[in-house]
Amino acid sequence: MDQTIKKSGQRIARRLSRFSKKAGRESSEHIKENVVDRFSHIKKIRLLILEWSLLVLVILMLSITQVFLYAESYAVTVFTSGGTYSEATLGRINSLNPLFASTNSEKTLSRLMFATLSSVDYSGHIGLGLADSIKTDDSGLVWTVNLRDNLTWSDGEPITVEDVVYTVGVIQSPSVITSYSANLSGVKLSVEDGKLIFTLPKAYANFSSALEFPILPAHVLSGVAPNLLLEHSFSTTPVTSGAFSYNATQAIGNTGEKIVYLTANKNYYKTAPLLDSFAVHAYNTREEIEQAINQGTVTATAELLPTDADEITATNIYEKQTALSSGVFAFFNNNSPILSHKSLRKALQRGIDMRSLRAPLKEESPLDYPLLSSQVDITNFPSLPEYDPDSAKETISAAHVDVPIRLATIDYGYFPDLAENLRFQLENLGFKVEMNIWPANQDFLISVIRPRNYDILIYEIELGSDPDLFTYYHSSQTTENSLNLSNYSSTIASDAILAARSTMNQTIRNAKYETFLKAWVEDAPALGIYQVNLSYFVNKGVRSFSEDSHLVTATDRFSDVSFWATEKTSKNRTP
Repeated sequence: MDQTIKKSGQRIARRLSRFSKKAGRESSEHIKENVVDRFSHIKKIRLLILEWSLLVLVILMLSITQVFLYAESYAVTVFTSGGTYSEATLGRINSLNPLFASTNSEKTLSRLMFATLSSVDYSGHIGLGLADSIKTDDSGLVWTVNLRDNLTWSDGEPITVEDVVYTVGVIQSPSVITSYSANLSGVKLSVEDGKLIFTLPKAYANFSSALEFPILPAHVLSGVAPNLLLEHSFSTTPVTSGAFSYNATQAIGNTGEKIVYLTANKNYYKTAPLLDSFAVHAYNTREEIEQAINQGTVTATAELLPTDADEITATNIYEKQTALSSGVFAFFNNNSPILSHKSLRKALQRGIDMRSLRAPLKEESPLDYPLLSSQVDITNFPSLPEYDPDSAKETISAAHVDVPIRLATIDYGYFPDLAENLRFQLENLGFKVEMNIWPANQDFLISVIRPRNYDILIYEIELGSDPDLFTYYHSSQTTENSLNLSNYSSTIASDAILAARSTMNQTIRNAKYETFLKAWVEDAPALGIYQVNLSYFVNKGVRSFSEDSHLVTATDRFSDVSFWATEKTSKNRTP
């Protein structure tokens, strides 16, 4: 049996071997006949082969291109989290305590690191910040503020009413000088059922704007005397409540130039920023900032003026123009020997050609009044006198003015050009003019502003989110530390200001503002020149503040800083 099986297997193997050899010979002959022997014919059909090859290649390339285009049609480049944003700012950084911020660099850091009870929103009006609600009674004397839930400092400690009470106490301390003191003068603060109760000495319809002051951490500073705050370590390494927390400071050279590095505050009450970090680079001069922008050292700056645009040569930088609630005026000193006479102020009102004065301005809008049309609902603003230089010259000539009129301003932006134009017009009207253009520093404040050492002053003032003319035109604000730069004193105007300030009825407020404007035009304490724009020079590849936002001050650009971004990614579109 085994032999039979063995022989059968051998026969099968021999058959398979013979079949394999035969198949191999036939395959070789087939290949030789149909492939090798036909190579000699390729030359005859080479063009046809080339055409087919090219056709296949084109079809393949079109297919690949179609795949990429199809993918791109469903993808979009979007900003994403991560990255560092850097801004060039002007002025030294002496302290990081927000209550003492004075330079633009310090104000920028204050806004980035510290939150406030109220805050300007995208519409340019006062909205809510750390406060969940701000309400007043019918009298406008008692204001109740309720904090948001689950507020946290950057060190993880809760933000509480005790922090607010401590901060108000510091601001009201006679040993502390801060820009927030005037708004809280005479205000009493108490806590009832976890709510903050502000009791005012006089009704103030816009008191919510006075609550836009930075809050200090009581758990860090409560044992520190107010007059020693600047010496505390908090002034160099603060605990923060804003969008960013402090990381480090780098000093550059011995000229005061610094870079302060901030990191995203994950505890920020709005939402954690998309940016990982923010660097504030403080420079001493605008020339240094221009160089930094052109060299790409910084991402953006808000410190340059429209007049600086020609100096920006970097092609990846563009200029955003956004109006601020600030105005430039020619203030007439009502206490000066010359302009104490209303007839001469009225003569200037008629005799100065405002069209000529505004000629050098670029994007800035003319501003005729101390109120913006967006702030009040007044249908008919009072008419200004028509330009009449001949009548003005007659009045000035009859006054027999034999002393020079002192014209002062600062060396900033359009101001020198405005002063030169105004000097020329004043001389044409018959005045002798003594013009002084000062450096924009503390000396100007001490030597010119406080002693009112001028007859005419060209200067910029903030008009605010809501019109409050008390600071600039009420008769009680003519002291050297106040800002009634015209030394304007009018019973009608002052009464209208107080009435508008104290009433909660918007219709009555508008009527009082209209009464004030009529007195202002009639008494001519100042001439409006233009509304100020913020020129923001920024890298085209980043996202900064929305151009739809209405800014009150330049630092209001940070109201939406949580959404600023420098990093991009590709993302599929949602069907």
